[in-house]
Amino acid sequence: MILNVRRSIIFVVITMLPITFLGQDEDFEFEFGEETTWTDLMSNEDADRRMIKWINVNTTEETWAKNEEGVVCFGDPIGVVRSEKQYENFILHVEWKHMEPGGNSGTFVWSQAVPGENRLPDGVEVQMLELGWVSLNTRDGKKPPEAYVHGELFGVGGVEIVPDNPRGVRSKSIENLCKPLGEWNTYDVVCVDGVIKLSVNGTFVNGISKSSQKKGHICLESEGAEIHFRNLRVTELPPNSKK
Repeated sequence: MILNVRRSIIFVVITMLPITFLGQDEDFEFEFGEETTWTDLMSNEDADRRMIKWINVNTTEETWAKNEEGVVCFGDPIGVVRSEKQYENFILHVEWKHMEPGGNSGTFVWSQAVPGENRLPDGVEVQMLELGWVSLNTRDGKKPPEAYVHGELFGVGGVEIVPDNPRGVRSKSIENLCKPLGEWNTYDVVCVDGVIKLSVNGTFVNGISKSSQKKGHICLESEGAEIHFRNLRVTELPPNSKK
């Protein structure tokens, strides 16, 4: 009888604990990519390159895997990992490829890395959608614009921006330069004082200005599909001198 009472008490206590205590959001980190500064690059000596540490926000250790090229994100659950540091003015270089038709992912810049109701954080999202997303999301016989797939920029979580190429409150790319499924794409994202310019595969195609948030973490997104990242580099630029 006493044993049964104890078991009942333990069961009630466990079922009343918050989910986070049961290991939904795991505490882990990994290193991927390099960071340096503009000053280091301009000096006569070899640039001091430091590994970037990524800290889990609300994914699992099984969401991510390192391979000989870089990092694989398997897309489940929806969530992000964040850079250990916050960045203000910088250039982000990253190469990526989707492995599933219509795959969805992206990076967030100037983020506080606090998940919202949809499990994603605030900041400015740099969209990475696989080209097949357009065909898979046809509505009433009409396909969404390919610009939605290709490097769209938009504020999320209350962050406001002014789009260079408006599609509502978002900024669409002026040219579709994304490569198809399984091929590597290159993003160079220049972020300075609330202004972002995005180059895709060597050509500037999009931008925003007047971001209401101008400093924060960089986040890598897991959003339901396998995506590979490689050759990630962050070059820090001098901070805003008007502060």
